[in-house]
Amino acid sequence: MNNEIINYLNKNCGCSLSGDYYKHIDEWRSWWAGFHEPFHRIKTSDGKKRKSRDMYTMKMAKKVCEDWASILINDKTSINIDDEHSKMFIVGDTENGGVFGSNNFWNEANGLMERMMWSGTAAIVIRLKNASVNDDGTFRLDPETRIDLNYIDADMIIPLTCDNGIITEAAFCSELCIHGKNRIYLEIHRLDGKEYIIENHIFKAESGGVILREDKLPESIPKVIRTGYNRPWFSICKPAAVNHISGNNGLGCSVFCNAIDNLKGVDLAYNNFNSDIWLGQKKVFLSKSLMSDMTGAEPIVPDDVNQQLFCYVTESIDDGTGKPLVQEHNPDLRIKDNSDAVQAQLDYLSFKVGFGTKHYQFNSGSIVTATQYTGDKQELLQNAHKHFIHVESFLHTLVKTLLWIGHNYIDSEVKAEAKVTVIFDQSPLIDENAERMRDLQEVRDGIKAAWEYRMKWYGETEDKAKVMIAEISGEDTGFSDDEIMGFGDGG
Repeated sequence: MNNEIINYLNKNCGCSLSGDYYKHIDEWRSWWAGFHEPFHRIKTSDGKKRKSRDMYTMKMAKKVCEDWASILINDKTSINIDDEHSKMFIVGDTENGGVFGSNNFWNEANGLMERMMWSGTAAIVIRLKNASVNDDGTFRLDPETRIDLNYIDADMIIPLTCDNGIITEAAFCSELCIHGKNRIYLEIHRLDGKEYIIENHIFKAESGGVILREDKLPESIPKVIRTGYNRPWFSICKPAAVNHISGNNGLGCSVFCNAIDNLKGVDLAYNNFNSDIWLGQKKVFLSKSLMSDMTGAEPIVPDDVNQQLFCYVTESIDDGTGKPLVQEHNPDLRIKDNSDAVQAQLDYLSFKVGFGTKHYQFNSGSIVTATQYTGDKQELLQNAHKHFIHVESFLHTLVKTLLWIGHNYIDSEVKAEAKVTVIFDQSPLIDENAERMRDLQEVRDGIKAAWEYRMKWYGETEDKAKVMIAEISGEDTGFSDDEIMGFGDGG
């Protein structure tokens, strides 16, 4: 985070912001990247001079975030909108990609979830390209206007106002390169009465990101936009964990912020495993008497890169016990001990990041029953549903704002108040086949209605599910084909 941006906001926006919290985000980033220098840089000595090397690391912080992202948003996640025109505007179809299609939304959203998990916060900001903006900041959308979704990481989010844990006003930074010149783009979203106002600024910057002075905005970027809307043109998502770090100002914490010691434990065990293999290579010790030109002036380190196999000793190996002049040494690699140590550390880490204790297992040859499968995943299931609540609110807020824009500025057929439903993929969390069979049995037993089954497993609305059941039964639905198409589904 550029501290000069924070200083600018404090000076020009009446804020009293501090950049101290972003130090935690920088530390989490290094763990996510797999190399935290204070821990992973090892200093050694060969008896003559000090050296350093990098620790072997499993880079598990990134793996944890990838796995959570795959659960929260994947290729089976979908948005259901109960109005066909509104649905086309947001998600489109094979010919018209809608706002999501033109912004490669689902791929980018999955990556954003991963970055949210390591950094604690992520945001999507709505921007307009080629909109006609009047002098007073009001605007209209022309046919060539494009709605852009911009995916912002935690280190580029500066909360200005936080109400009951919800960020209501914020500034967002982006690094730009305009004609080969580095620029920092700052947009400030503030609430003025019942309307959000967006202020745009561009700063000249050096390669290190140090601000020089404010620059003139490009013609395509208006100085001020009055949205005319009481909801923000941004949506922020955080993991479902209370942030215990003071001074967070509404930002979330990394999913592994309380598991740093466990990440260290994994890498210590993995480093020891690899070190034992490195140090455990065969050694052949030769007596000096066999190599008459060896002076022994320099100390010999058996495991140096160029000295792997043969090690020359300055004195005879024979100490009177009849040892040969050539002697082999084959160290124990301690494979099982090291494997057990790595597995134990992975179990602790898996528990601390919300997966339960058996998420990372290397005993793939074992067989588990459906009951064991469900029981082992109970903690993952519970924590996933906690995160789903946050992600659902995040997506719902974004889609409702986009529908409002579509209704007021683009196409009157888009309904701002259309019902929005987020459908998550449950297959990573449950034994889907067993769950389907159980639901089918409940339908047969009369415990559950057939339309409820279709809603759950086919993503249909209640009306659409009931119509489909009636059609399958050969009953008169009372609706025309056009009306049935208008019910929508979960695609």
